Amino acid sequence: MIFRTTGSPARTARRGARTATVPRPLRHRLDPAAVEEIPFDAGDGVRLGLTRVGEGSGEGPAVLLLHGHTASADMFLLPETRNLVDVLLDDGYEPWLLDWRGSCRLPYNETGRRYTYDDVALYDIPEAVAYIRQRIGDRPLFVVAHCIGSLALSLSMTAGLVPGLAGVVSQGVFLTPKLAGRTSLRMSVAGELLKGRIDHIPVDFRTVGLRSKYTPLFALAGRKASCPDPTCQILHNSAWGTGASLFVHEHLCETTHHRLAELLGPAPLWILPHLRRMELARTVVRWHDTDHRYRALPANALDAAARIDTPVLLLAGSENGLWLDSQELCRDVLARRQPQLDVSYAEIPGYGHLDTFLGRGAALDVFGHILDFLGERR
Repeated sequence: MIFRTTGSPARTARRGARTATVPRPLRHRLDPAAVEEIPFDAGDGVRLGLTRVGEGSGEGPAVLLLHGHTASADMFLLPETRNLVDVLLDDGYEPWLLDWRGSCRLPYNETGRRYTYDDVALYDIPEAVAYIRQRIGDRPLFVVAHCIGSLALSLSMTAGLVPGLAGVVSQGVFLTPKLAGRTSLRMSVAGELLKGRIDHIPVDFRTVGLRSKYTPLFALAGRKASCPDPTCQILHNSAWGTGASLFVHEHLCETTHHRLAELLGPAPLWILPHLRRMELARTVVRWHDTDHRYRALPANALDAAARIDTPVLLLAGSENGLWLDSQELCRDVLARRQPQLDVSYAEIPGYGHLDTFLGRGAALDVFGHILDFLGERR
């Protein structure tokens, strides 16, 4: 193992780093009385964020929303656009939003105990699902998951830890992660070159300063960039230095563009070994091979895909510059290896990765696919 994820002492907090485990407030335009913030700890003691949106006790099906790594529940609540929570509420669903330990509303990417995606799959997602089921009774429960949230969910599902879901919408990547060659190479090289020097890559240049050790990373990300904003450069032009693109630039409204440093946080370099292992295997694999606490997770999720017991919709933008055609590949692989599974694929023309949720036109171009899938199974 390259690092330990449990039992190690928290590092001394750096200047400007968040250390409080209470999630920072969500930004939304909803009636505050309809937003229930729930104190929620995972089984290993990590404080997470769980939010329910809706009036009263609720009657419609519930939908758990899972963000990607370094994003947060904010990505589903953008007050400047018609967002996914708006659309779900209007169609009679009860949204639940989990800020798992990779959320930028929490401090763990910069400070505190390190983790792998095994922890997300074993603790965060199953325990959130169990709690929601206690609250909703026998109502259907769906999941809509983005990027690493979807990848971790696939590990939970193939472990049999979240049985009986009414349906799953996976955006960006699911069981078969596939990166561009240059992105994979940069991820490996950066991990080795920067190991011991820095442990995360920030996105907000204003918080690190011109003479910081991060300045060369921002300078590299800004090469040949069409946008002058440093945060946009390191995300849209570089994806934290990997050379990939996280969204189609023109799909973001001006307000969302200005909020990028709030919507996406620092990327921890110590998570790269697990992500790199998955990408090399072209499937979701468990990191912990010797720690008995993680034996509930399959060593290889694709080999355990027969345990998936719910319909799955694989979504992806046709211009996804991060995960390329991972979702189409997943559909084809599962069709050959597990033809009994109910798996479908929908491609969103002209969209990239994050703009499938953050884009100003996502309610028209993307969310209809989600509502159609949920509506057929509610």
